[in-house]
Amino acid sequence: MPAEIDAVLEGAQKALEAGEWSIARNSFDVALEREESGEALFGLGIALWWLGETEDSLRCWERAYAAFRRRPDPGQAVVAAVYLCLAYRMSLGNDAASRGWLGRAASVVEEFDLAPMNGWVLLCRAYVANDRGHPHEAESWAQEARQSARRSADADLELCAAAELGTALVGMGRFEEGLALLDQAMAGALAGEGGDLDTVVLIGCRTITSCSRAADVKRAVQWIRAADDFNRRYGSSHLYTTCRTHYGSILLAVGEWERAEHELQAALKMGKRAEPVLQAEALAKLAELRLAQGRLDEAVRLLAGYEDHPATAYAAAAIHLACGEPVVASSLLRRRLRELDEKSLEGAALLELVTEAEIAQGAFREAATRAEGLADLGSSVGCDLIVARGERALGRALLATAELSSAIDHLERALAAFGRLEMPLESGRTHFLLARALAEGERETAVAEARAALSCFEELGAARDADTAAAFLRSLGVKAARSGPKRLGLLTKREREVLALLGEGLSNRDIAARLVVSRKTVEHHVASVLRKLELRGRGEATAWAVRHLERTSATK
Repeated sequence: MPAEIDAVLEGAQKALEAGEWSIARNSFDVALEREESGEALFGLGIALWWLGETEDSLRCWERAYAAFRRRPDPGQAVVAAVYLCLAYRMSLGNDAASRGWLGRAASVVEEFDLAPMNGWVLLCRAYVANDRGHPHEAESWAQEARQSARRSADADLELCAAAELGTALVGMGRFEEGLALLDQAMAGALAGEGGDLDTVVLIGCRTITSCSRAADVKRAVQWIRAADDFNRRYGSSHLYTTCRTHYGSILLAVGEWERAEHELQAALKMGKRAEPVLQAEALAKLAELRLAQGRLDEAVRLLAGYEDHPATAYAAAAIHLACGEPVVASSLLRRRLRELDEKSLEGAALLELVTEAEIAQGAFREAATRAEGLADLGSSVGCDLIVARGERALGRALLATAELSSAIDHLERALAAFGRLEMPLESGRTHFLLARALAEGERETAVAEARAALSCFEELGAARDADTAAAFLRSLGVKAARSGPKRLGLLTKREREVLALLGEGLSNRDIAARLVVSRKTVEHHVASVLRKLELRGRGEATAWAVRHLERTSATK
């Protein structure tokens, strides 16, 4: 019987190595029916995790850890604890459980003097620190993990440690150094240098997340294509959802909102099943998109039940600001900032929003002091994104105190930085602040800046910002009616009706019934709409309609 079980386990292990998750699952199940072992439980946990059954995989790893401790097999117990530490955090966002398993791994390493395994404990410490927004702390742990990997010649550990180090550097705004390390780690992992498929997932997620934070579109697209190719072969729901979430985030930042919508909706569909952490991140980005589109009520509904999640802090605070509740926004932001390293990229975004909330409350001096610190941080680390946020925050604070000349200088620096980053919404908002600063002394230049802002907002579909810019131009005595999207004029009346109904989520059959035409006629109109608006499918058409059309237009 033992030889028979060994043969089953050997076959299951080969299936794992080949990425044949269902076969591996069935084989481990067979082994466990005959005899429960740590090896079978651990392997089953891996297969279940790749199949998207996260909760069940965690239960298997917990039982495997207990089995390894009873045997005892401390080395394998540490491996199980490491998997539990990372999975509880990356998939479920359970900080307490993640740190608890990190503690167990560290205790076993210390108890049994397992020096080679300590590198994995250090890696987990770096991972947790990065996720909690403490990149400086993560950098130290990752450096130590990397040195340990080299001493023990552990290729998987070295690749993962390089990725954590790169992630930490990006989090501090040191984009060039950090992304170069992540490029190396990703290339080695995809080439099979480490040999473990889980290494590819961990490094792939870190690389794509970091590209998103750095707003590096070209690099992100290249690695997402590589990750998608990997997913087609092996099917990691976590990597797939990470790709969709962060690619959507990048597309949002660079103004490609229809495509951003498509990616974020795909992330939500997959994440609902197995990735609650990424579900929250995707919801937060979609809420930011809705807010930018002027759809405030929808943004509020998207975050219902997620208001206290760390990933939604920025979006939730921005919504409260838009609702005229700066005190609530400040409270949310400060709570999150207490958990973060303020010198991180996430901290910089939150700090700029804090200054906006403080200005709304009349705390001009506090806002200016905070903004100066943020601008100085951007200059010291050489990070355009932090520079842009800091300079704009300082410009806004100086504008509020009527120090117009200084405000203009800082806002122009912010505009230049946002322009280099190719972030059109942020550029448009900075143009508008410049228009306000220039209105008193340089009316013609103020009009030009306001028109640039309005044009940007109209092109993006940023309805609330466009309305504000148009009203400002009218206050300067300039006619500024909202123009609407240019391509809409290419559509016939019937095509506009079809487009509006697509925006309501109707199928071709439902549209045909509503308009009392044949399904074939509807198919013809849909194809014509896609061609004229240069859209790639029904999903983009639906997003375009929601963004540009009044919901009642189909009934007119």
